[in-house]
Amino acid sequence: MDKSGVPTARGLDRLLEALRVLPGVGPRSAQRMAYHLLQHDRAGAEQLAGALAAALAGVRRCARCNNFTEDEICPLCRSPRRDASLLCVVETPADLATVEQTQSFSGMYFVLMGRLSPLDGVGPRDVGLDRLLERATDGVVQEVILATNFTNEGEATAHYIAEMLRARNVKASRIARGVPLGGELEFVDIGTISQAMIDRRTL
Repeated sequence: MDKSGVPTARGLDRLLEALRVLPGVGPRSAQRMAYHLLQHDRAGAEQLAGALAAALAGVRRCARCNNFTEDEICPLCRSPRRDASLLCVVETPADLATVEQTQSFSGMYFVLMGRLSPLDGVGPRDVGLDRLLERATDGVVQEVILATNFTNEGEATAHYIAEMLRARNVKASRIARGVPLGGELEFVDIGTISQAMIDRRTL
């Protein structure tokens, strides 16, 4: 940045490159963000930079659930109101937040921070399955609920974990999938309807 406060080409290029690491942000989106912050909201840019620096310095992984936290054990894992006998396995912190928003689950979590993907070189150790196994066999957990996504990798991850737990006599279940609440069959894809028929339950 020169004396007048205008960013040099090098500084601007570095900002554009940094913004493009965000998912879904291409060259044009990065350019719009950068120009907006520099032209219209420099205070917001400083706030963003400070918050990001503080998060990088202070946020760590919870020693029990592997979710992001600023403490060794996150507040959720410390809560006496949670059912420690139920352990829900999710792929990402965003997935955990989504399940929590439903207010339908009162157990504990384990965040894989990924999913098995041999083609991308992501194996069991890369998603913390050794830590998950230790947690699931601690004598407190009675059921592990597999809430990985319904992608090929998510399904493969759920299957691998289920087999791993079955070999150690730990109960494993998979979240159901089917027609969304409020959905009309006419507008639901065939694969979803087919799976809903398979996962039907007695009333």
